[in-house]
Parts: sequence; structure tokens; C-alpha cells
Amino acid sequence: MAAAAAAAWQPQEAGFKEICGLLEQQISPSSDKSQIWQQLQHYSQFPDFNNYLAFILARAEGKPVEVRQAAGLLLKNNLKTAFKSMPVTNQEYIKAELLPCLGSADRQIRSTSGTIISAIVELGGVLGWPELLHTLVKCLDSTDLTHMEGAMDALSKICEDAPQVLDVESPGSSERPVDIFIPRLLQLFQSPHVSLRKLALGSVNQFILLMPPVLFMSMDTYLQGLFVLANDPSSEVRKLVCSAFVQLIEVRPSFLEPHLRNVIEYMLQVNNDPDEEVSLEACEFWSVFCEAPLPPDNLRPFLPRLIPVLLSNMAYADDDESLLDAEEDGSLPDRDQDLKPHFHSSRFHGSDDAEDDDDDIVNIWNLRKCSAAALDMISNVFGDEILPTLMPFVQSKLNVSDVASWKEREAAVLALGAVAEGCINGLYPHLSDIVAFLIPLLDDKFPLIRSISCWTLSRFSKYIVQGIGHQKGHEQFEKVLTGFLRRILDDNKRVQEAACSAFAILEEEAADLLSPRLEIILQHLMCAFGKYQRRNLRIVYDAIGTLADAVGGELNQPKYLEILMPPLIAKWQQLSNSDKDLFPLLECFTSIAQALGSGFAQFAQPVFQRCLDIIQSQQLAKVDPVAAGVQFDKEFVVCSLDLLSGLTEGLGSGIESLVSQSNLRDLLLQCCLDDGSDIRQSAFALLGDLARVCPIHLRPRLPEFLDVAAKQLNTPKLKETISVANNACWAIGELAIKVNQEISPVVMTVISCLVPILQHAEGFNKSLIENSAITLGRLASVCPELVSPHMEHFMQSWCIALSMIRDDIEKEDAFRGLCAMVKANPSGALSSLVFLCRAIASWHEIRSEELHNEVSQVLLGYKQMLKNGAWEQCMSALEPPVKERLSKYNV
Repeated sequence: MAAAAAAAWQPQEAGFKEICGLLEQQISPSSDKSQIWQQLQHYSQFPDFNNYLAFILARAEGKPVEVRQAAGLLLKNNLKTAFKSMPVTNQEYIKAELLPCLGSADRQIRSTSGTIISAIVELGGVLGWPELLHTLVKCLDSTDLTHMEGAMDALSKICEDAPQVLDVESPGSSERPVDIFIPRLLQLFQSPHVSLRKLALGSVNQFILLMPPVLFMSMDTYLQGLFVLANDPSSEVRKLVCSAFVQLIEVRPSFLEPHLRNVIEYMLQVNNDPDEEVSLEACEFWSVFCEAPLPPDNLRPFLPRLIPVLLSNMAYADDDESLLDAEEDGSLPDRDQDLKPHFHSSRFHGSDDAEDDDDDIVNIWNLRKCSAAALDMISNVFGDEILPTLMPFVQSKLNVSDVASWKEREAAVLALGAVAEGCINGLYPHLSDIVAFLIPLLDDKFPLIRSISCWTLSRFSKYIVQGIGHQKGHEQFEKVLTGFLRRILDDNKRVQEAACSAFAILEEEAADLLSPRLEIILQHLMCAFGKYQRRNLRIVYDAIGTLADAVGGELNQPKYLEILMPPLIAKWQQLSNSDKDLFPLLECFTSIAQALGSGFAQFAQPVFQRCLDIIQSQQLAKVDPVAAGVQFDKEFVVCSLDLLSGLTEGLGSGIESLVSQSNLRDLLLQCCLDDGSDIRQSAFALLGDLARVCPIHLRPRLPEFLDVAAKQLNTPKLKETISVANNACWAIGELAIKVNQEISPVVMTVISCLVPILQHAEGFNKSLIENSAITLGRLASVCPELVSPHMEHFMQSWCIALSMIRDDIEKEDAFRGLCAMVKANPSGALSSLVFLCRAIASWHEIRSEELHNEVSQVLLGYKQMLKNGAWEQCMSALEPPVKERLSKYNV
């Protein structure tokens, strides 16, 4: 059929010439690209346009190879959207033209055809294209290098783009295409031609994760092949051998266990390969090994040889682009491409809000960073036992003071930072000497030594802060603090960035200990604010926000606000509502609003109004970007909602006058209904915050808010949008205790969603379980008559969840609900009494005397209700610490 289709279609001479002419113009450097693009788009309306492209690629022998290649690349891009809807005859024509190209004498034609074949296979699998499998096998089994390379090139692209399509059973047979290819690929490991060895090895590596039965059964052959190729003259092959070992240790460590000593020995050897890409791939092995479920003893004997290799690879390579960046003057404006995209994490109410691990101060992965990461992992596995090997090397490098050796000194400082966490016990007795040594390096003449010293000192900041209690420690803290502030005002961009990031970490550790130094800190930060270019300005915002979080209400003094606010307000007024530099400023204001509390009132009105304007214009932009005058970007909505939450938290009921005169309620409901989960997550956080301080303004649309919040808990995709569910659940609870009986229409809907979450707690995160337990209790305290008839279905799992929650006001609310339910239906908890007792015993102390008495009444009630030794039997099932804690309730 394919041959018939191929024979049926023939190109028209005029069309062929015109398309070739356009392609020639397209590859000419001087042509008008947009005009040619429009003409090509015009041609693509014709149903057989892609046939022409296939014909030009496969048969236009007289045309330059660049034109034929351009036809092929255009064909590939077209097929991505058009292939499935194309007439079958055209599909078959294109497929039939491509196959002979695998044997083309020209490598570029072979390669382009392989790319298109892979794209077609990705779209439609291989089972519907038996001629392809037949051709690939025939070419691989031939002795003609051109055909073998053409087939291998196509096959390797299929393995890279869509390996799973080869691991599918053919209809009516248990054989899969991968069963045919893997043995042939393993055989090609021995080929005398480097191109075939490389492509064959790369292709097999793509199946490590899928591990089809044929590879599982051929594992010995595969490993033997890897050991043979381990010393291949081609660095590309050696890199693929390393990659195979790294993947195997990560996903199938048991296969390597019998050979581990040999593999480690090999990796150690190639970690110093003359080709840096090989050594980088080898270096990945150590971090992955440390995380694998293998006994660390396998690596221990190699550490005295491995650590020096890692240390020497941690020095900057001569061609590292950071060396060029480091020379850049701080007064030069940033280019747009220097600015990293901004990622704002939506507001989250709960106990396990993940922190970003933002240790790395630059972004391109290389041997230096990989070696430092490996040393960090090794120090976390082996701890202080690596210090006798590590420290003599570090000390010898630190003691070299000549100008030429600055890179080695820098690497030694990096090494100290890398092991700061894992080896802290062994380093702790020497910490003040280490810090004393690092402080002068903050003023080193080399900018990269200044920047790495900031980072390494920040890694010890927890311990530097802990030492404040004695005089020497206090002096060191002062020196580190002033050293960081000096470097924040460095003229070098890299040092500015490192110093600001390090200072933000120190702020988090020191918290209110910074209060006496607030004035000098603010002066330095605001001076940097005036001096920095756009990229580093974002880090200053972060440092200011972290400072506000750290010192809280202490910031609310006129002398501090006079330094802090005018420059921020000037910047706030200068940026437009569609300027992405607004994101970090919105985040910064969120922290300041929360820290200042009512002190932010004087700045609140314009900030509040602007957040509403941004949300409104973005909601319009989503529907009609032309009318809105801006492109939709959800980050603007999320940051604005989170700043409104910060304002609500800071101002408390003081925000009421702003809310009452605005359309926030309607905008917020729209955000709660948005299809973007980040926007919904922040919207429900704000809903809960508003419920706490001014529920009256939510009342007119309360049924809609409750309905959409309940829907977040009842979705088949709950695990994908768990943070939205978490915030919605919390918001329902906050609304319940404010609007009381008005919540009753949704109570049972919500309860029916919360109970399955509590019953399958192992599948969800801690925060959602806690919020579900608290909200269930809050609903029960408001409507016990609705909830209590069903309590025996959920008492056990609910009590388990309650016993995990720390003492606080929300836990008190939940227990009020528990007491109210037991009062309404005492028998409903009988079968779960042991769990109820454990939940009560989880309190260290109930601060509310009224609740303490209610809980005592519940226990006493059951003691009186359970006769004939039943109460004593219940008590005997409890652990001794639980019984001891219950004694304070006089039972």
C-alpha cells in the first residue's frame, strides 16, 4: 500500500521550483525572513505541501544539501501539528520517501530523516509502521557503514525521544520491538566504528529507567560491555559509560553491588579525565551513591583518594564564565538576559511550608559545583571521619598567599562551606578559629574570594549566632555582621549578590538579636537599594523582607521607617502595573506590612488600592489583553493576593475600612473560581485571613465562597492541588467560627470530604491532615446537632489526627467541637474511647480554663457511663505516659 501511495503522487514542476526558491531564500542570510515565513505559511494551506517537502528532502539531488535539509526541518515542524489529521495517502507517501534516506550518501540528509522519523514515531508509535522496523533491522544487519549509521541515528533519536513506544507488544505476538533491537545494540558495543559504539550505548542507556525484560535478562552482557567501553579512546563513549553507571546506581543499585569496587575505582579514575564533560559525568556518581540504599562502607576505603580529587576539581577552571562575570563593574546596568525569571510561591497556611534551599549562588552546573555538591553529600554521610583527610589539604591551600594561587584558596573556602553541615561536630571546637580566619577574606582583593567567604560564613551562621552569649562570640558576631554589610556595598555585582544572600541567612538565624543594630542595617540596605542594578535589587528586597520577618514589630519606630519607606515608596510609584520588577517589591511589602502591624496603616490605602487595580487588570487581560493593555501573567495576581493577605494580617480589623469601600469581595470570589491553582491557593489564604478580621464584608456572597471552597476538597485531582485544598479547608474553618449557623448548608458536604482525607492520612501531607482535623472540629462546635449523628464513622481517624497537632488556639477550637459532639451523642465515641483519651493526652496544657473543664467533664462522663470494670479496661489499654497526662483531669 505504501508503495502504491508513493507511486500515485507526483510533484508539479512549477510548485517544486517555487518551494525550492523560497527555501533557498530562507537560508540566505540577507533575506526578509518574515516575508518568506508568510509565503511558506500560505503554501502550507495546500494539502500536499508536506509531500513536496518530503520529495525535496529525498529526491532533489540537483539542489544544495542545505535546501534539502531546510525542507526536512520544515516538514518535521509541520508534522507535529498536521500529521494525525493528514490524509492517509499523504502519510504513507511521506513515510515511504523517508526510509530510503537512511542510506543516503550525505550525512546531513540521513540525520534530518532520522529526526523526522523519530517525530512521526513519537506521534503514532511504531506498530503502525512495520516497514520502518523492517528497514532499521535490515540496515543494522548489513555491513554497509552508511546504512548502519543512518539506521542507528534514527533509532537513537527514537530511543531518546520516546523509548516507551519500542516497549509495546505487537498485536497477536508477545514480542516487542525493543526485544529485536537491544541484542543488536549490545553487539554494536564491539563495533570498530566509534559513531556506532556511541549511538548504541546511548540508546541502551535510555532504557535503564524503563528496564524492559529484555534488558533485565541481558544485564550481565550490558555490564560486561560497559566495562569494555570504560577505557574507550572516544571521550563521548566514556561519558556515556559514566552516565550508565550513575543511572544504574540511582535506579537499580542491586545490579552494580557485586561490581561496586571496580565501578568506584573506575569512577575515581575518570573523575580526573582530561575531558571535563567526562569528569563531570563521573562526579555525579558520588552524590547519587550517597543517596542510594547501599552500605556506605563500600565507599569508605576510597575517601582518602576521592576527597583530594574533589578538592582539586573545586578550583575555578580557566575558562569558567564566572571568572569573566566576576570582573563586571557594579555600576553597569543589567541586560534583560541577566535577569532570572521570578518564581513566587503562593501563600500557604500550615505546618510544612517547604523552604527553598537556595544555597547555590550561581546557576550553571559544572565540575566545580558538582564536586562541591558531592563533598557536601559525602560529609553528610560520613560526618567528621572525613576531616583528617580533608583539613590538611584545606589548610595547605589556605596558607598559600601568593597572587597566582588565589583559585586554590577560593576552593578551600568553598570546601569549608560544603562540609559545614555534615562535619559540624568535628569543626565546632575550632569554629571560632575558622570564623576568625574567614573574616579578613571578606576584604580580599579577589572578588570571588570575597563572595565565597560570604557564602561559607553564612553556612556557619546558626553557630555564630549561638555564640553571642559569651564575649568572644559576641565580638565575632559583630564582625561577621559588619563584614556582610560592608560587602553588601561592594562595587562588584557577584559580591553584592553573595553578601545580600548571606546576610538574609544570618538575619533568619539572629531574628530579634538584630534589633539593637537595626539603624545601621537599614542604612546599609537602603544605600544598596540606591546603588544596585535590577538583578541584585531583587536580592535587596529579599534581605529587607527577611529583616522585617526577623525583627517584627521592632521595626515600627519612626526613626526606622524614615530610612526604610521613602525609597521603597518612590520605587513603588516608579514601576508600572505590568513591570515584573514589581513582584519582589510586592513580596517585600508583604513582610513589612506583617511586621509593622497597625504601623503600616499610614501606607496602606495606596498599596491596597494598587493590589486591587493589578488583579482587576489581570482578570481583564486573561479575557482581552488588548483592552487591558497588558499580557496576562498569573504572578501579578498571586503576589497581589498575598500582599493583601499580609496587609490583613498586619492591620487586623484596621483593614475593614478599606475592604468596605472596595470591590475586593467580588474580585476575590473570581480568584477563588480561577482555573490556575496558584491563584486559587492564594485566594483561599486571603479568604481565611479576611474571615478572621472582617467576616461581615464576606456575608453577601458567603454561600458562593463556601460552595467553591468545598469543591476544592472534593476533586479527583486532590493530590495535584493539595495546597489549594489545604488553604480552602483552613478558610472554611475560619468562616465557620465567625458566621456560626450560617455555615450549616455546607456542613455535611464539607464533612463528607474531610472524613476520607483523615481516613487515608498516609496519602496526604501533614498540613492538610491538621487543617482537616481542625476544620472538622470547628464545624462540629458550630453545628454539633448536624455532625454528631455521624461521629462513629470518623472518631478514630479524627482523634489520631488531633493528637498530632501542637497546642494552639486552633487546636482549642477543634476540642470545643469534640466536647460539643460527645455531649450531643456520647455513644458515638464509645468504640474509639482509647483514641479519644490519647488525643486529650496530647495537650501539654490547655490554657483555656473553660475548655479544660469541658474536657474533664467528658472524661468524667465516660468514667461514670462505663460500669463493671469497662473504664479500667479502657485505661489499661493506654500507655503509661498517656495515663499520667490524663491524671490532671481528675480521672
